[in-house]
Amino acid sequence: LQAHGRFAPWAAAPIILNACILAVGVPFFFVEGAAPEDWAYIIGVAVVIAGVVQIAWSVWMLKGRAEWTRRIASARDETVALFKRMIPALIGLGTLQLNSMLDTLIAMWPNWVGPTIFGVDYPLNTASNAVLFYAQRLYQFPLGVFGIAVATVVFPELARFADNKPAFMRTLRHGVRLSLFIALPASVGLALVRDDLVRTVYTGLGTGFSEAGAARAAGVVLGYSIAVWSYSLMHVYTRAFYAAGDTRTPMLTAFATVALNLTLNVTLIWPLGEAGLAWSTAISSIFQLVLLCRIARRRLLAGPLLDSETKSSVVRTIGTSIAMGIVVAAVVAFWPARSTWGAHAGVLAVAVVAGAAVYAGLARFVRAPELRWLLARH
Repeated sequence: LQAHGRFAPWAAAPIILNACILAVGVPFFFVEGAAPEDWAYIIGVAVVIAGVVQIAWSVWMLKGRAEWTRRIASARDETVALFKRMIPALIGLGTLQLNSMLDTLIAMWPNWVGPTIFGVDYPLNTASNAVLFYAQRLYQFPLGVFGIAVATVVFPELARFADNKPAFMRTLRHGVRLSLFIALPASVGLALVRDDLVRTVYTGLGTGFSEAGAARAAGVVLGYSIAVWSYSLMHVYTRAFYAAGDTRTPMLTAFATVALNLTLNVTLIWPLGEAGLAWSTAISSIFQLVLLCRIARRRLLAGPLLDSETKSSVVRTIGTSIAMGIVVAAVVAFWPARSTWGAHAGVLAVAVVAGAAVYAGLARFVRAPELRWLLARH
């Protein structure tokens, strides 16, 4: 579908998932005496049904765009090449997930082994994994909604122009500019509203998240948030390599990045606790982005990626993000003391709306084309 420029049908897949869970789960809600294990089984069945429906939906939406045939001989070579490239591609795209898995394994040491390591008190405790898990959900939201979406949209265009260097570079610049335009203010905003965001999402409505836990989670969110822009750009650059048929380079940079992340993890947890895991992931992501940029310039590009227009775009984005950050920081700093869930939710809402308004207003004032690209239907 995406190769044919159709992105909306698969974007509706989560709606199908939720609809199936509701369709299967709501009737079961009225069954008396249902045990938690029964609920888990029912939700599992709903997810499987949703997967089948999603595939059927995608096949239906391909109607008129793909020719279905039982003759597979002509596709054999392409299929073999696909499987050969699949594992390196999964590793290259999964660097952030691999680093997150390492973070989780290190955070789980007190739960699996105990409070010490080689006779020394471990810097994390049994709550560290939960703190890390919930904090990760917050930084992954802007990345999943916007960052990966930009990379997904630009990928078919990059592949289409793989043999046309000027068009390839133009498309890559377009993707980099749009990704940074969205992700940099997301990084700034997430870092500034982290405390109110964590308390709004996790300490209200009887969730049982303590104030101490919220403070720790906010510290983890800060570590992850500084590199949201890097996570997003990394997806764009990785897909540029894939579009050129190179799945090996992102895989090799992924190995180096995971090694760096592991080294930083076991170092930074001692002074920073579980927040050290987040900072390690962020630093490693920036490291991988730098590697990909340098290699891309030598292997993929016919000239410097940062031409005059792209440099101007980066400067505009940084300037408008700083201005937005000043406004958001002022809202957070000068808002009256808040000790209730409603107060935290209120300042979060005002800060987000004010920040978005300032950023969009300034982007329009300086005539940033990225704003027009973002709002365009085609």
